[in-house]
Amino acid sequence: MTGPAVAFPERAKAALADPVLGTALAKLQSEFRRDRAAMLSRMPEFEALRDRAMAIRDHALARLDALLEEFERNVIAAGGHVHWCRDAAEARETVTALCRAAGATTAAKSKSMLSEEIGLNAALAEAGIVPVETDLGEYILQLRRETPSHIVMPAIHLNAGQIGETFRESHGGLDADRDLGDPDALLAEARATLRRRFLEADVGITGANALIAETGSIMLVTNEGNADLVHSLPKTHIAVAGIEKIVPALDDAMAIVRVLARSATTQEITSYTTLVTGPARETDADGPRGFHVVLVDNGRSTMLAGPYADVLRCIRCGACQSLCPVYGAVGGHAYDAVYAGPVGAVLTPALDGLKKAAHLPQASSFCGQCEDVCPVRIPLPSLMRRLREDSWRRPDIPVAGKRLIRIWAWAARRPTLYRLVQRIEIAALRLLAGRRGAIRSLPFAAGWTAARDFPAPEGGGFVDRWHASRREPRS
Repeated sequence: MTGPAVAFPERAKAALADPVLGTALAKLQSEFRRDRAAMLSRMPEFEALRDRAMAIRDHALARLDALLEEFERNVIAAGGHVHWCRDAAEARETVTALCRAAGATTAAKSKSMLSEEIGLNAALAEAGIVPVETDLGEYILQLRRETPSHIVMPAIHLNAGQIGETFRESHGGLDADRDLGDPDALLAEARATLRRRFLEADVGITGANALIAETGSIMLVTNEGNADLVHSLPKTHIAVAGIEKIVPALDDAMAIVRVLARSATTQEITSYTTLVTGPARETDADGPRGFHVVLVDNGRSTMLAGPYADVLRCIRCGACQSLCPVYGAVGGHAYDAVYAGPVGAVLTPALDGLKKAAHLPQASSFCGQCEDVCPVRIPLPSLMRRLREDSWRRPDIPVAGKRLIRIWAWAARRPTLYRLVQRIEIAALRLLAGRRGAIRSLPFAAGWTAARDFPAPEGGGFVDRWHASRREPRS
């Protein structure tokens, strides 16, 4: 991953000035809010499902070591192989070595945030193996040399016109005047192009929405069906997954699916939910002859032992992004990280280090919508607040306003002085507001007054109002 700590403010300003991005994000938020409300109206037991999903994830994380060993035994019993990787470098080396052993020159890939996290595509390309993204959104971004901007809808920041221009530039040998203004035409052209790449691939690489300990199976959840072609057509199937994706049993995986689809796209269930157990059998007419699961730690075991373990419950639904007002204003690329939005504001500092990602926990209004919609009830505002506290304590991390807050804290410990200063501030703000009752420009608050007026105080300070309320007779 790259380091967003320096770039985020500048990237956010650029994103706010992008009208195409603003339109796409506004549509995402309004439609997701509407469709989620409709989904909830049809499913009054959804809150109970969230409780169950949270309990399953907590139980799995508490027994992580035992469940992973059980999973490994059952994968091997089914004829597959398990590879343990401590970090991103080991994961890249392992997948690359497996591709070379299979004699691969092309690898078809289905959507995997973990492969983005470990930088797998660049490593494969450097080794002379062409990675081909087959999820439509990921394929578009690969052509544009961009990274995903949303966990579930990676190309949400683009419109049909931009995608059409990308296809014209990238798909040689086709009619230059063909109509690409219609989404159906774009889909048909992508399908025709990718079908050939599926058949050419020597290796298929997928992620995994869940690892099922009792059977040694992986679960794949998609709406396009591309993951089924990726794991079944090539001779070798490699599944890359974080160790936290483990669940004890098939029933647990199905419970996760019930909240995943509804939280990601507000569907009752996604179009394709596939269980893969081992390679093809001798009696099977087709299917991969080699099945490998690459289990990646990359800082997860350290997180499990620390104060941010709750974020490991994440099932990558993207609901927190779809409703976050900050993400909805600047989009995913402003974060300059694999994981954007509220979950990224916690996960990225935990994986990359707080110094590299200190701005991300600051990118929150603490409205609490992320926690309200999270299907596994991750307390994201509390975790971001703790990261802010960690940033404050570290002298090597600059925090905007730290000196002013120290001055405020010094005054707050002296009540008489604090009240005097407060009364002076209230009087000055009222004077600046005049008859308008609002202030158009305020020193040290240009970030606020550039977009909105600053309201003048209507009454006294909190302590004054508290004493006044205590003097009022009770009804």
